[in-house]
Amino acid sequence: MAPEPMGQPMRRARGRVPLLLALQLLLAAAPCRADIHSTAPQPSRPHGSIGSAWAKATRRLPYALRGRNDVPSSSTSGLRGGSDAAAASSAAVAAALDLIQPHSVPAAEVLEYYGVTEEGGLQSLEATVRRAKYGPNSLLEPPRQSLLSMLLEQFQDRLVQILLAVAVLSGVLSFFEEEASAFVEPLSIVVILALNAIIGVWQSRSAQDSLDALRKLQPDTVCVLRDGVWVSALPAEELVPGDIMYLRVGDKIAADARLLALKTTTFRTDEASLTGESMAVSKNTDPVPADSCISAKLNTVFSGTMVTGGGAWAVVTATGMRTEIGKISAGVQEARQEEEKTPLEQRLDEFGGRLTWIIGGICAAVWCINIPHFDDPMFGSWAKGAVYYAKVAVALGVAAIPEGLPAVITLCLSLGTRRMAKRNVIVRKLPSVETLGCTTIICTDKTGTLTTNQMSAVSLVTPVPTEGGGLDSLECAVSGTSYEPIGTVSGLEEGAMSHAGRRDLARVCSICNDARIVFEEGKFTRVGEPTEAALCVLVEKSEYTKLATLEFNRDRKSMSVLVQPVGGGENRLLVKGAPEMLLARCTKVKLPSGEVVPLTDEYRTSLKQKILEMAERPLRCLALALKEGKDLGELANFTQGDDPAAHPLLRDFHNFVQIESDLTFVGLAGIKDPARPEVAQAMIQCQQAGVRVIVMTGDSKATAVAIARDVNIFGRDEDVSTRAWVGKEFFSLDRIAQKALLSTGNLLFCRTEPKDKQRLVKMLQEMGEVPAMTGDGVNDAPALQQAAIGIAMGIAGTEVSKDAADMILADDNFATIVSAVEEGRAIYNNMQAFICFLISCNIGEIATIFFATLLGIPEPLTPLHLLWVNLVTDGPPATALGFNPPDPDAMTKPPRPRDEPILSAWLLTRYCVTGLYVGFATIGVFVHWYLSHGVSWDQLLHWKECTGWTGFTPTGLEVGPSGKINPCDIFTAAKGKPQSLSLSVLVMMEMLKALSAVSVDNSILRVPPWRNPWLIIGVAVPTLLHLAVIYTPAASNMFGLAPLTKDDWLYVARFALPIVLVEEILKMIGRAVNAKRERQLRAAMQGKPGDPIVLAGGVKK
Repeated sequence: MAPEPMGQPMRRARGRVPLLLALQLLLAAAPCRADIHSTAPQPSRPHGSIGSAWAKATRRLPYALRGRNDVPSSSTSGLRGGSDAAAASSAAVAAALDLIQPHSVPAAEVLEYYGVTEEGGLQSLEATVRRAKYGPNSLLEPPRQSLLSMLLEQFQDRLVQILLAVAVLSGVLSFFEEEASAFVEPLSIVVILALNAIIGVWQSRSAQDSLDALRKLQPDTVCVLRDGVWVSALPAEELVPGDIMYLRVGDKIAADARLLALKTTTFRTDEASLTGESMAVSKNTDPVPADSCISAKLNTVFSGTMVTGGGAWAVVTATGMRTEIGKISAGVQEARQEEEKTPLEQRLDEFGGRLTWIIGGICAAVWCINIPHFDDPMFGSWAKGAVYYAKVAVALGVAAIPEGLPAVITLCLSLGTRRMAKRNVIVRKLPSVETLGCTTIICTDKTGTLTTNQMSAVSLVTPVPTEGGGLDSLECAVSGTSYEPIGTVSGLEEGAMSHAGRRDLARVCSICNDARIVFEEGKFTRVGEPTEAALCVLVEKSEYTKLATLEFNRDRKSMSVLVQPVGGGENRLLVKGAPEMLLARCTKVKLPSGEVVPLTDEYRTSLKQKILEMAERPLRCLALALKEGKDLGELANFTQGDDPAAHPLLRDFHNFVQIESDLTFVGLAGIKDPARPEVAQAMIQCQQAGVRVIVMTGDSKATAVAIARDVNIFGRDEDVSTRAWVGKEFFSLDRIAQKALLSTGNLLFCRTEPKDKQRLVKMLQEMGEVPAMTGDGVNDAPALQQAAIGIAMGIAGTEVSKDAADMILADDNFATIVSAVEEGRAIYNNMQAFICFLISCNIGEIATIFFATLLGIPEPLTPLHLLWVNLVTDGPPATALGFNPPDPDAMTKPPRPRDEPILSAWLLTRYCVTGLYVGFATIGVFVHWYLSHGVSWDQLLHWKECTGWTGFTPTGLEVGPSGKINPCDIFTAAKGKPQSLSLSVLVMMEMLKALSAVSVDNSILRVPPWRNPWLIIGVAVPTLLHLAVIYTPAASNMFGLAPLTKDDWLYVARFALPIVLVEEILKMIGRAVNAKRERQLRAAMQGKPGDPIVLAGGVKK
């Protein structure tokens, strides 16, 4: 969008500027002139001496203003400010120019629009006014999150909030205790929460801002025309709309600008990072349609791109956030604001919400049920009874909450990042690790992702004689997919390249070339145009000296070099260019043997057919030709040291067509950006895993479809009329048709702009899909940020794409994404294993406390015991489950639905059953001990009335300090032994459950525990710690436990071992349940690519 006009052009006000304003202009410009007079370069006139024509053009009014009578008569009104008339006038001009886009009108009208001339450029004072209005030429930085807000963010998790509430309540109740150990529980929970918050804040602070990388794309200085003088190093942030820049090879463009004139015959820029185009774009000054996409704006250069060839003048049309890169920056910010939680985070939030109500309800129920017992004699008062049962309720809350779950999830994700790093995947955001497990669609860029982004010659065509004396073409395939000079040319007999004709073909490729291949940092890279680099790789060596270069231009579509053999000999002109143009100027053909024969009409027609066939693949075809000896005319005597600019034929580019005539054809080269060889197999794996692929590229439709067929996104003969779309055509459909297309099968979108990619990703998310977006360019950044998981290329990727992504492929290998998906599924399965393990353990603890309270027996476990189990004995095995190996069939199952709960209905039923057994066994061994020591079942149920019993003589009690035995001590002071039995049974069952959790569904006989060596350690360590607590006097006293005998351990084993049988029976049922669910999911995901799509108006395609 063009900026608003800044008043009437400055040149019209010359001679009528008030004295005060003239002094202001002089003072504003003086410092600048003092700095640049002696150093600023003065660019020469462009080819064709367009200065006078340009000056005449600038004197014309813009088309939209012709005939209008509301144009201000001078620019002073736009400079004084505060004038209502000036404001109204500016508004009128703005309204008149709303329909004019800088790229859609001639250069003269653009200059008139911005009020500048080619001789003077922008005036300094006007530049100051415009900068005040439009701001600096830099990207806006969003407000950074404060440390306090990051800290508070860590407590938004529902599980964390529950833990915090329990810690506060437990701390309040601890004040009623007489022992300091009562504060161990709340302090332990607070420490856990503090560590979790510190880790979360550190991760947030370490995340890099993608906008910083966007700013790196903008240069520091630029050459600008101000006040009639060229400023060689104006700070780029001071550019404003209307500034005239001078651009040359190697410059990084500082703002979006409309080309005014070319200094050289051609001008090219590298826009791959912005549009995805792998080849440099040749620019010109001709207007293009107003609704042209970025790649079609051939008269516009864009901020952040690079000049790869030639020189030009351009007028700035957009700065800062108004540039295309600024729009990308805004897209990144918008996507960041709309960023959703990962599926795991959403499921954990749901789980936490449900857990809150369940825990609150159970705790309140337990406390309320025991209100009649608050005034039991053993408590001494109603208040003490209320506090006692409040502690029981808190113990139940502690039992229900998996305190170690947040820490274990973080550890498991961290372990997953290490495993992914071994597969060349660098994870930037931990929650994204598991998101890959439910990814349903991979939205991928083409250039640099499916392809190598290294133009390679893949076909070589040479003329050969036929038996009948005619001519034919021999096409040879060339292997290799990168700039590494390794590969072969198939179809040629041994020594074929030593023939004179093929040597000349090789010379044209290597010498008629300004690019070179270099080896840096362990890899081969190019310097120069990708197409020319491809020819360099095809033929590397040269024995000629360049005398002159006839630059490429879009009129003749060819370039050539005049060369001379190093040891002396006849001059030769080596030419390459577009086949349709070059063949028209060829009259002869050089055969491989070196014989030169006339180019017949029959062979010319055959060559044209060959070129069309190669273009359909599609290949970029280059014709190769030469001219030598006396055929060069005056240039036959041109020698090294002669100045090409002084030669009458070489100094004027209009003579180049004449020089490049009467040529001898030597061959064709077919060039393309080849597909990565490993991608085709990766696509097959994606199909098996139920993951669809959507290609989004800025390249042409023919090129993109050909690559899609090469890598198995489309079948070789598949009809892609409803599968391959130009972005603009797709978005012209109605919303229903768009969603119908997006719902099934692989798709391809070409000529897409950054906003199109982001829009497609948002649509997929609205449809309930979980899209992963891959890309490497600046144009991919908004979509990378928008997607459920953004994946950037580590080698070819820009810093912008890396910083916007969730993870980075270190080897730029699309196949690595498939490995990452497999790893993501394994990580989710492992997290589900340890979450279910922790929850099932907690269900057992809840059942123990709840049924013990319901029955009215003494508490088998104290809150401290439960906290010890949850943090120490459950933590190591749960963490070790994160090392479980992937299931062998992980990539043959469809992606899990994003709304699938961590604990499905079946899993909840399953773990409730096992939890009930855990509760039964824990209470059972506790009751068994009492029954075996002289306490009847009825006495155990009414133990609070012990002080009124007569004849109660339980066994196993020790003599107290008074020398007497108090029978009621068996329910209080002597309950350390039965609690030790209950705790040991609980710990043993949980260790056995961990050993059987290597696979959630597979039998322990099929997937044995030693498949995960870390699990063996994770079970051994808490077992040893438990033994240490029981047999260490200081620890046992603190926990209120007692040492166990050999017979006691036999009882523990009898109650604990049956849990393995219970788990195996439930796993068998689970396998049948999951098989049915997977069949339903795969049936729902299967589409019908051949079905017709009804477009707007009822037309079928």
